[in-house]
Amino acid sequence: MLAAMPPTPDPAGAGSAVPDRGRPDACPGALRLHTADDGALARIRVPGGLLTVRQAMALADAAEALGDGALETTSRGNVQLRGLASACGAELADRLRAVGLLPSDTHERVRNIVASPTAGLDAEGHADTAARVRELDAKLCAAPWAAALSGKFLFALDDGRGDVAALNADVTLIAAPGGTALLRLGRETTVRAVPAAQAVDAALDAARAFLDALRTTGTRAWHLREVPELLPPGDLPLPPLSGGHPPLGVLPGGLSVGTRFGRATAAQWRVLAGLAAGEVRLTPWRGAVLPGAGPEALAGLAAAGFLTGPGTAWDRATACTGLPGCGKSLADVRGDAARALERADGGGLPVHWSGCERRCGHPSGRWVDVLATGQGYRVAPVGTPARPMDVTPVDVTTEEMAEAVAEARRTT
Repeated sequence: MLAAMPPTPDPAGAGSAVPDRGRPDACPGALRLHTADDGALARIRVPGGLLTVRQAMALADAAEALGDGALETTSRGNVQLRGLASACGAELADRLRAVGLLPSDTHERVRNIVASPTAGLDAEGHADTAARVRELDAKLCAAPWAAALSGKFLFALDDGRGDVAALNADVTLIAAPGGTALLRLGRETTVRAVPAAQAVDAALDAARAFLDALRTTGTRAWHLREVPELLPPGDLPLPPLSGGHPPLGVLPGGLSVGTRFGRATAAQWRVLAGLAAGEVRLTPWRGAVLPGAGPEALAGLAAAGFLTGPGTAWDRATACTGLPGCGKSLADVRGDAARALERADGGGLPVHWSGCERRCGHPSGRWVDVLATGQGYRVAPVGTPARPMDVTPVDVTTEEMAEAVAEARRTT
């Protein structure tokens, strides 16, 4: 019998104390389903966001046959299926294995790898990260010790442009000129240079050193950022990080599209996969990059309901599940957020609506926090825990929320 356990999100408040890690994390996976108010939830890891067309089609089929007919992309470029029957675990696993999406039963929750989604498509990056993603995934699954990592522990492979490096993963590799890579641990402002050919091994060594340090000191933690003192810092300064995400529309070498709250129906996914040129790259910003797809595909993607151009308020707007899917939520945050976004102009800071204090799925860096209170919403721009923004939250009614969010997104 596959166990169903609730996920435990990370704290979002600036300067939060380290939470109690006295028990294993309950992060859901493809084999360990989470029971929500709208049925069971499966989270399928997609290292680097890399999907073949066949895999994308298989996920659409599974969502339709076993779940509520929709797919959600996460802030790590993974895929969630919701509304699953509690007894469907074995069939879902068989479907995933058949297309290579479940290469390891013991390590499936620790295959958390994000990568620059436009790597190799333009001249901005120093490296095409796809081969490195596959190397890291294979070595991670082959290492018995790695199964002890938290299901939340994150690796990032940045091609040198600074996009996914700005996500503050537990272990980050940044491609650099001259056949080197920069190894960053957690939110450290220092890095260590390693030969590019040894970069994946260096990343795994850092993860193993983290686990060893936890055992040696008796410390309980899921993330390196919680206990940065356990490992020595690097000896070089961290280079500037752009934190940028692919603009929507035509890119050098492909297309970039977005989704509303990361959610798309199975029918939309089939359109996406059908217009791809062999590969779909899911992004940590809940969109997709289609390498090799031409501008002529944009019309079909727009007609299917994808976001295909700049200037929309939906760009970098996210929300947790909210009511009725989550019993902890104080509001139908997606419904309220959608009404607010339809009235707003585009641009500004990322924004995230949360139904409760857990703030599931919130972005990193600087963003606008929109928190349901039961009487309305509390709105405030926030920064990283290390650099909180000095802004007083504003309590507003649901009717006033759209204007408050628009103003907060303009905060510099």
